[in-house]
Amino acid sequence: MSAPALWCVGPSAVEARPGALGDGVPVETLFSGISRGTERLVFEGRVPESEYETMRAPAQEGTFPFPVKYGYCAVGRISDGRRAGETVFALHPHQARFCMADDMLTRLPDALPPERAVLGANMETALNVLWDSGAGAGDRIAVIGAGVIGALTGYLARHLPGADVTLVDRLSDRAKLAEEMGCAFATSDHAPGACDVVINTTANADGLTLALESAGQDATVVEASWHGTGPTPVFLGGAFHSRRLRLVSSQVGHLPPARRPRWSHARRMQKALSLLCDPALDALISDETSFEELPERYGEILRDPDTLCHRIRYNSH
Repeated sequence: MSAPALWCVGPSAVEARPGALGDGVPVETLFSGISRGTERLVFEGRVPESEYETMRAPAQEGTFPFPVKYGYCAVGRISDGRRAGETVFALHPHQARFCMADDMLTRLPDALPPERAVLGANMETALNVLWDSGAGAGDRIAVIGAGVIGALTGYLARHLPGADVTLVDRLSDRAKLAEEMGCAFATSDHAPGACDVVINTTANADGLTLALESAGQDATVVEASWHGTGPTPVFLGGAFHSRRLRLVSSQVGHLPPARRPRWSHARRMQKALSLLCDPALDALISDETSFEELPERYGEILRDPDTLCHRIRYNSH
């Protein structure tokens, strides 16, 4: 059995095709979210061959580079069984209906509307990034890139007691978003210096270079981006060596070592969803498109630098 799904069928080409329902608990999709950074790499065929298995989404169908059914930000309602009527989050591609194992369907907190829950995977990533950074109370923290992951990471970091958090972006109009996240804002040419922790979410070399320049003595720089197949030249001359900077890669597929004995992926996802109950986070939904229109609009959504989280609406809503 199958249901309509979005497939990447070639470089920068998508189609609506049947997608396998899968096995397990049946779910009618209400909304899904486009994770712009990763989905653009997949859409453009820029997944490195060495990462084909590592970067498989949990419910992915097909194999990289193409054709592939990809995505991981779905919210739906269970349609049958002992959990019928529950609204859940699932790491599933853009598809009208699907089935998944019971333990892969995370119930939404009562205070979290399904429209905002499409940010679940993004919040999970931001939480993991903050853990990997080691940021603590009172730290001066800069987040380079005020996209969804950057904004959510800044939002979490500003709740650390006494932390001084700045979102940095080349787009000056992201200042309003930073304010809504409770953070200070700076354009790239006025980024703060001597930071205790700097986090790069831009997925480009200029952003990583700026992160290194913004770090203080013995500071930690976290690279939270996935650069795909693109070269990432970074200047490690100048004061990099003498400042003894620590460069850390953060990827959501693995929990930080210090938390693995106690935290499971399920516990982390439950916590991420609970952290989305603040209505201020609706500012991260930049637009909405019906699933029927998605094949026609997908490319322009991914290429638009103003896109934050673009929400997809399904007929079952």
